[in-house]
Amino acid sequence: MNLRYPLWHTDHAELDGVTMTQLCRAAIWYARNVFIKNSKLHGIKAWRECEAVEAIDCDIRSPEFGWKSGNITLRGGCVESEYGFFMARDLKLDGVSFRGKYSFQYVERAVIENCTLETKDAFWHSKDVTVKNCIVRGEYLGWYSENLTLINCKIIGAQPLCYCKGLKLIDCETENADLAFEYSEADVTVRGEILSIKNPKSGRIVADRILEVIFTEDSKYPCRCEVCERNARNFKYCV
Repeated sequence: MNLRYPLWHTDHAELDGVTMTQLCRAAIWYARNVFIKNSKLHGIKAWRECEAVEAIDCDIRSPEFGWKSGNITLRGGCVESEYGFFMARDLKLDGVSFRGKYSFQYVERAVIENCTLETKDAFWHSKDVTVKNCIVRGEYLGWYSENLTLINCKIIGAQPLCYCKGLKLIDCETENADLAFEYSEADVTVRGEILSIKNPKSGRIVADRILEVIFTEDSKYPCRCEVCERNARNFKYCV
């Protein structure tokens, strides 16, 4: 496919082994019940405002991909998108390699498993998202999110998980995590170390080693978070 707008308002379509070139702009919009397998989607804005779309082992290179779509499933394959999945709903990713910036913003109800995510500003303003057994690499992860849960993930990057509500980390690892959890409501267990924690708002943060806890007298909110190192007696509180 080498043309613009080929599959608008499509219902019940199956594509297998299809190549959509860079000139195939805005290929699948306002579509429903679409199944795509072993295909290449390389045009800008490949999906938008779709419902019930599944992609298996696809190669997707598309800025502004998957916007305002619902009931979306991706299994295997790779996605490269600067603004991926903006305002998507009921999203499932399993075994996907993702690369891009500003991804999963304003996403609601998502489950992401066994994926590698290389992205900054991911999950901003997201709601009810679970990320499990993933590597998440990028700065400013999850700011302003609500009910974001990360389970057995490796989180790599600076200033993660600030301004969060209902944040949970279960048996995760962090790398280069400085000024983390600022003004967040956090229930956190981390294997290994956290470089620094700044002004966590409430909850409990536990790690094997915490190099620095910062709380400031001019904090915007009262901070009542318990911060402690596992198997140690030195408990640190932000009060």
